[in-house]
Formats: sequence, structure tokens, C-alpha cells
Amino acid sequence: MATRTSSEPAERLLNRELSLLDFHARVLELAGDESVPLLERVKFCSIFSSNVDEFFQVRVAGLLGLAESGLSVRSADGLTPQQALARIRERVLELTTAQSRLWKRQLCPALAEEGIVVGGIEDCDEKELKELGRRFQRETYPVLTPLAVGPGQPFPYISGLSLSLAIFAADPETGEERFARVKIPEGLPRFLEIGTRGLFLPLEHVIAHFLPMLFPGVTILERAAFRVTRDADFEVSDDADDLLEAVETQLRKRRFGDAVRVEVSSSASSEMVERLTGGLDAEDWQVYRIESPLDLADLKELVALDRPDLKDDPWRPVVPPRLGAAQTDLPRIFDEIRRGDLMVHQPYESFRGSFEVFAQAAARDRNVIAMKTAVYRTGDDSVLVGSLIECAEDGKQSVCLVELKARFDERRNIEWSRALEQAGVHVVYGFPDLKIHAKMSLVVRREGDGLRRYAHIATGNYHSATARLYEDVGIFTADEAITADIADLFNYITGFGRPQQFRKLLVAPFTLRSGLVDEIRGVATAAAAGQHARIRIKVNHLVDPSIIDELYAASQEGASIEILARTTCTLRPGVDGLSENIRVRSLVGRFLEHSRVYAFEARDRSTMFIGSADLMQRNLDHRIEVLAPVESARTRQELTAMLDSALADNTNTWDLDSEGSWSRSAPESEKQRSHQATMMRRVLTRARRRARQQRGD
Repeated sequence: MATRTSSEPAERLLNRELSLLDFHARVLELAGDESVPLLERVKFCSIFSSNVDEFFQVRVAGLLGLAESGLSVRSADGLTPQQALARIRERVLELTTAQSRLWKRQLCPALAEEGIVVGGIEDCDEKELKELGRRFQRETYPVLTPLAVGPGQPFPYISGLSLSLAIFAADPETGEERFARVKIPEGLPRFLEIGTRGLFLPLEHVIAHFLPMLFPGVTILERAAFRVTRDADFEVSDDADDLLEAVETQLRKRRFGDAVRVEVSSSASSEMVERLTGGLDAEDWQVYRIESPLDLADLKELVALDRPDLKDDPWRPVVPPRLGAAQTDLPRIFDEIRRGDLMVHQPYESFRGSFEVFAQAAARDRNVIAMKTAVYRTGDDSVLVGSLIECAEDGKQSVCLVELKARFDERRNIEWSRALEQAGVHVVYGFPDLKIHAKMSLVVRREGDGLRRYAHIATGNYHSATARLYEDVGIFTADEAITADIADLFNYITGFGRPQQFRKLLVAPFTLRSGLVDEIRGVATAAAAGQHARIRIKVNHLVDPSIIDELYAASQEGASIEILARTTCTLRPGVDGLSENIRVRSLVGRFLEHSRVYAFEARDRSTMFIGSADLMQRNLDHRIEVLAPVESARTRQELTAMLDSALADNTNTWDLDSEGSWSRSAPESEKQRSHQATMMRRVLTRARRRARQQRGD
């Protein structure tokens, strides 16, 4: 075990950006895992490309801005922006080379063996070439626009993440040479199926083959695919009077963000690369030569093929047993919640059969008089949106907090929020300087001589599509203190005033940080006294330096600390004298681990929270976040079993060492333990047991 006594930042913390790239590497590793079904491996390869795109759009763009500002700024681990950018480039080159090699040597040949041939023009026989010619004329040629550069023709604007062909062409009579660009249309399939034998041609190869039709009478000297990534992050002024208008203005500006990366086919000449960097105002170090087809995120088109033999067995979420009766008698859900807190674990249990039933019950139960919800992201077919509209049309109070600044979903949120407003729903956009990231809903129901509140608090978004892919937990409760806290928080956001003291919830940016610090210190105190002391945390990100220092201090007192950090972790575990009692793991599998769970055990006292907040400064200090205490014995037992299973996984977990390296768990002679498979078996067993009880077996 390494021993470190230095207090230098780099000795205590890992780099956030490099940690994020390590997560992308774990995704890529799954694409190379031969035990995973083939099209699932292709899916992970596609996800890797999408992840890296967003990494450049946001994280690298931010570092470039810092570097260009000239300010003397260092990250928490002590790196300057220039140093971080250099290390990022080195790591990205390593990863993209590995992806290209994986595609060419493993995935592409394996697909061909299964009758899915991703090939080139040279792979077409005569009949297929004729079909290709007809289809190009009919389906592709009409939407192409060649753009040449010359006198009166400036270098064209290249939209971010669009794929293009860069061309050098020459007039054989005059000898004049020109640069030109042809954009690969985004509205057409990237992979064009030709013939009946499963041959798929990348669209850029097809267009490149027919370039003489676009440039008649000239000679094509060189052609190369390229792609530019632009700065896609934006900030809204703290004093923006109209948040909706401010976000729309920034969205229009996003298209014209600075270039942060230029990808180009490895075959491109140095002259071609120089022409591209000059036209895009990019530096040589921002150029990435790619040996495989560019933008492999489009492999999702192949993943969508109807080949169940090459995919995981489909998973159909199970309706929680306690909510069986509510599927046909909606108000029964309130009876069940009143009977005791209810936890739902997605995607193992059904979002449709739980939260959407809750939303529909609020709309259709005549005893409900109000519904309030906070939405960060939602889908186009949202039952929640429809339920809010139903409530408004029925004269019930209907309130929706919409986060307009949810990255890359801003435009969608603007569109459906306007539809809500037109239907009479009270839509509130929150604060320019605080994102509303809390996932919470409140229903007020008339019962007897009074009113009762019902609440749902979750770790994930109210999005039916991601609810089938993301692992999350949500709790329904009628606890008077918790529901009163949620009501107060809604009133704070929609009204004007200072938040009052919360009864049970930990709410950022008010009490969440201090509440977590108090819990960690309580465990540290117990450890120092030689008593039982354990912390278990499951999050997406652990990067906040102050929280990490608190965890280090608890470790030094002897507390046992286990952390499941799916994506980024800048804490150094296993360092003697600093963090030898801390173990960090990452679980990456079929479903995206997304829940946030905090468990603290000190002496004979234990507390547990679930909610929306990761351990990042933005979550703790610059967002509206909620963590709710888990007080139901049954729910605590379920969450404890979930943590036990996740921490025992030895098939889809990676361990972080003190040097910042991740290594995948290897079962070797041990029995393979898959957490996600265990969760699927567990909910099926519970559902069957409930069915037998109802039948009286």
C-alpha cells in the first residue's frame, strides 16, 4: 500500500477530467468484452463516442476558456488548464486508437460473420452497384450541396458534430485548384443497406464515390472525412429578467461556439489538415486523426436492427406488488402510500406502473385538489405532462417547475413548457443562478375533514424512456414532515421569500452540505471511540474537495468507507495514513447506474438518504437538490440489500487504486456475482411470491 504524507493537491486528489475519461474507457472495455452479446458491444462502442463528444463540448471547452483567459487558475489537483489539456489529448489519442482498433479488428469482422457487413463500394457486386446508383440519384443527391472556397466564396460555416467530406479538386484545363466541402446529410441513415445480404455502406463512402456528379468536369485530387466539435456549454446571467428569453438567446449562440476538436480521417494529407485548421480557426494540437469511420455514435443504427439473437434478453419491468391493485383502480395508490412508505427500484420495477400511475391518479381522482412537480428532463410521450394538463383543465391547482438549463434538453423543455402554459398549468422556470435538479412531486388530497399530502422523491428524471435504461430509486411517502418540507420548497421556488428551516430534508444549497458533513463527522467520532463506524455511498460523481477531506478524516479515525462512484472520483483510496480504510468501486453494465444513496452507521445509530445530489460543488452549492431520509424499516432493508449486492459484484465492477488506475474485477475461481442480474431475479421472485399469496397457493 502506498504511503503519502505530502499535502500537495496532486497527492490528495485525482484530476476530474482524467477521471471522467477513465469512465469512458470502462464503457469502451465493455465493447471489447466477448462475453457481452455482439450488438450490445456495438452499443457500448456507440456510447463511448457520444460520451467523448460531450466531454469535448463541455469539459474541454471550459478548459480552453480558462487557458485563453490568461488567468492563473489551477484545478483542485493542482494542474493548470494547459497541463490538463495536454494530458487529456494524450489520453484521448490512446482511447480513440483503441476504439478504432476494436472496430476494425473485432466488431466489424464479428458483425460480418453474423450477416451484418459494414463494407465499402468495393464490396458491391454489379447488381448492388446499379441499385446504389439508383438510390443515390433518388434519395441522396437531391439534398447535397457542394460548397467551394474561392473568390467570393468564403470558408463555409461547419456546424458542430456534423460529418463532412473535405475535397481538393482541380480544373484540368486551367489547373486551378479549389477546396470544397460536402456535408453528409443528417436526416438520412448513416449506414445505407444495399441488396439483400446484409451489406451496409457508410453514407460518406457512398457520397465520396459519386463526387464526380457533384463536381462535373473537374478532377478530384483528394477527399477526406472530417468533423468539428464546438463549445456547447453556456451560462445565463444571474440578473437575467426573462429566463426563458435568456436561454433561447444562448441556444442560438451555441451553434456558433468555438471549435474545440477537429477529427479527420487518418488518410488526410498535411495540406488538407492545414486547410481545415485554417478555415476552422483551430490549432494543430486540436486535430485528431481517426483510423476508423468518424462518429461511431451512429452505430446505434445497427444496434436497432431486429436481431434479438445478438442482444441481451429483453427485460420487462415488474409492477411493484403493492401497487398491483392501483393499475386498474388508480386512487388505491394513495391507500398504499398511506399504509407505509413505498420504494420503487427502476428499471427492475416499472416506472409506468408506479410513478405514472401516481400522476394519473392525481389527475383523475376527484379528491385530489393540487399537483406540483419539478421536471429536469422528460420524454415526448410523457404521462406526467398529460396529467398536469388534465389537472389544470379540471380546475385543480397544477404547478410545474421546469429547468430550462438542463444541458442539451433546453429546447425540448422550452417547447413542452409552453404547451403546459397554454393549457393553464402554472409553469415556473426557477432561478438564473440555480438549476432545479431535485426530482420531487407533491399531491394534495382531500380526506375526511382535512387535507393530506403525498410525495414522491427520486434519484432519476421523470422520463419514461430513460426509466427503462437507467437504474434509479424513488420513494412514495405520506410522512407529514417530509411532505411539509417539499411544500415549503415548492413555495420558496415559486414565490418570494427566504426558505424556512427544513424538518427532515437535506436541501441544497441550504442544508445539504452541512448535513452530510455532520453525518460523516458523527461516524468519524464513533470510529475514534473504537465503536462501530461505517459509511457507504453510491453516487455518479465524487469530486468535491471539502467532502473528500471529511472522508479522509473519517478514514484516519478508523471508519470503514465504501464508495460506489459510477463515473468520476477524484478521491485517492488506499493511501496509508490518508485513506487506507476507503474502497472505491465503479459499476458499469447493461443499465446505467444512476441512483444516489447515502448510508451512515455510527455506534448503534444508522441514517440513510436517497435523492438527486451527487458530491460535486455544483450539486451542493449551486443547485436546488433534495436528499430525503429513509425511515421505513422495510425500505432501509431493501436499500441495504441493494448496496450489499452492488458492492459484491465481481463481473461489472472496477476498483480504483491509490495511483488513480482502475482495474476490472476478475471472479477467477469465485462464483460470478452480477448485481444487475441479482436485482432482476429478486424483483421477479418477489412478484411471483405476491402472486401466489393473492391466489392463496
